[in-house]
Amino acid sequence: MSDKSTIHMVDAYMEEASAPLFLSGFFKSPPRNFHTSEKVELDVMRDNEDVAIVVQDLTAGARENEATLYQNKGFTPPIFDEVGTITAYDQIKRQPGVNPFSDPDYGSAALGQAFGIFRKLEEKIRRAIELMASQVFQTGILTLADSAGVTLYTLDFGMRAAHKITTTAWAVDGTTGAPVADISAAATLVRRNGKKVPRRLVFGAGAWPRFLANPIVTKMLDTHSLRLGQLNQSSIVDNSESGATMVGEMVVGTYKYELWLYDGYYKHPQTSVLTPFVPDNKVLLLSDGRLDLTFGAIPMMVQPEQRALAFLPGRMSSTSRGLDLTTNAWFTPDNKHLKVSAGTRPLTIPTAIDTYACLTVF
Repeated sequence: MSDKSTIHMVDAYMEEASAPLFLSGFFKSPPRNFHTSEKVELDVMRDNEDVAIVVQDLTAGARENEATLYQNKGFTPPIFDEVGTITAYDQIKRQPGVNPFSDPDYGSAALGQAFGIFRKLEEKIRRAIELMASQVFQTGILTLADSAGVTLYTLDFGMRAAHKITTTAWAVDGTTGAPVADISAAATLVRRNGKKVPRRLVFGAGAWPRFLANPIVTKMLDTHSLRLGQLNQSSIVDNSESGATMVGEMVVGTYKYELWLYDGYYKHPQTSVLTPFVPDNKVLLLSDGRLDLTFGAIPMMVQPEQRALAFLPGRMSSTSRGLDLTTNAWFTPDNKHLKVSAGTRPLTIPTAIDTYACLTVF
């Protein structure tokens, strides 16, 4: 029974945990990377820093060069398929932000819940893709497990052991470790093995202050001497959507780097602990080497029935955003439950696998 009070209902607040897209953003998805096949393959053609050799006699003819050598690689993508259920009984209850004295609109409430579920499923899948990108950059091995810690999918891309570097610990007070030498050595490997120029350093939360504490780094950033690096407000690039911030630029050895901090994290499926995509003790050294993100469709025998189409968003596919989801909706036989699902078969492929390195610095 209502009392004599008057009540005005403001819009409901929906907290959304957006998925960071920084690491996966380095993987590109041109239209050709969207497919319906079970597996994906690519051909890799290598090159070397050969120099032309002189010919002493024009009548001897030209030197022969090989133009057909390549290596074929094939992969089976992992499968993500998520579903949510909307129950008719719940529609009679007051929905968030709705006036309790208004008659419930079952269709409108169900539609709002359906799109809310799709947003949730999209973010979950995006985090999984970001985790895959993180694993590619750190070890070159995808290891996807369930809440019990059981590995459900693994794929080793064959990252060189030399590109997975463990340094002498970078001390908090700068007394041990050689960040400049370590980064320079890693850059040399990337340049020689991957044929690309290193351009970015992505620091884990714990690695960044240890880097700054090193006396050689401090001297390089000293504004009273030759400035080889700059950290100030004008150099900050805020990339809020991706969860990363570029805090400056610095010359280390023979290369100039963008310096990035990244606070993206996910809830670990086994421990439920909020876990950073770039661990505290890691530094990623990245170039502009080719990285591919492919998407395979989830097979369906028929299209969703007409009455379920109203609860489906348009195809969630975008080459610029790096996403392709197969959406579906259907009613249970008793018409009291609506199922909505989103799935995809993504794969983060380090096509130019020698064009990056990972440093473990403590």
